[in-house]
Amino acid sequence: MIILWLAFLVLVSGFLALDLGVFHKTNQVISIKESLLWTLIWVILAFIFGAAIYAIYQQNFFGINTHNLSPGDALVKYYTGFVIEKSLSLDNIFVIALIFSYFKIPPKNQHRILFWGIIGAVVFRGIMIYLGTAIIDRFSWSTYIFGGILFYSAIKMLTDSHENVDYSKNFALKMLGKVYPISWELSGNKYFIIKNGKHTATILFASLVVVEFSDVLFAVDSIPAIFAVTTDPFIVFTSNIFAILGLRNLYFFLANMLDKFRYMKFSLVSILAFVGVKMILVNHYKIPSMLSLIVIIGFLVIGVLASLRKSKQEAK
Repeated sequence: MIILWLAFLVLVSGFLALDLGVFHKTNQVISIKESLLWTLIWVILAFIFGAAIYAIYQQNFFGINTHNLSPGDALVKYYTGFVIEKSLSLDNIFVIALIFSYFKIPPKNQHRILFWGIIGAVVFRGIMIYLGTAIIDRFSWSTYIFGGILFYSAIKMLTDSHENVDYSKNFALKMLGKVYPISWELSGNKYFIIKNGKHTATILFASLVVVEFSDVLFAVDSIPAIFAVTTDPFIVFTSNIFAILGLRNLYFFLANMLDKFRYMKFSLVSILAFVGVKMILVNHYKIPSMLSLIVIIGFLVIGVLASLRKSKQEAK
């Protein structure tokens, strides 16, 4: 089984190496057209990997199918998990845009920060998925707790405002400040410099720390959401990783258009509430995977159409 996990990590590492080492090896501003193209490429790769999921669970390679899923069910759960994680990343994108704006990070430096943020996200989410699946497998009643977390997250997303947040007082930055002094001035592409004879973290590294910290907080919402779909660790992990691999490019595509998708928050709240119900009921009634996928996509489509209609009316 470990061979499949290693093979997937090698595949992801290869994608990331090509992304930063070949296609984006120099700091530059990424255009909306380029970001849209790369967003589509990552989505296509994610859907192509679905064929691999089908084959892997059909043949039960290396005994990976510990939950005895049919190949079709495994495929639907993978796609559902991907759509959930990709949709919930929209709120994360909004917060990242605020972080970059607060620290005044130039657009040409943002891609590299997001790249290293993705590396950290892979590690942190892997740990959280491992712990979460272990807890659910050992304590069946924990699904009620995870469902409650999702309901709380939905209410919090509906009522909270990320505006006017002082990110310099972020908990992670306070911890960083105890190890390294922080320079609040841009120093080229450097994350660390020597200042007054001391190793000093730059504002680029400070913003990276805040981005990483925010992703961990968002993972607390998104990981339980996918547990409502499946607790199969390989499906949870692969769908999660493919969703966040394209986060950088999706950010550059949407960052300047977030005001046009004002109703998407209500779609995300509805998705969190729905998967919360699904998780609470999982020990009593299992909502079919295909129905879950249709409902989640339906919420997203309604949010997009309502937002575009509102923007069109305002333009007139």
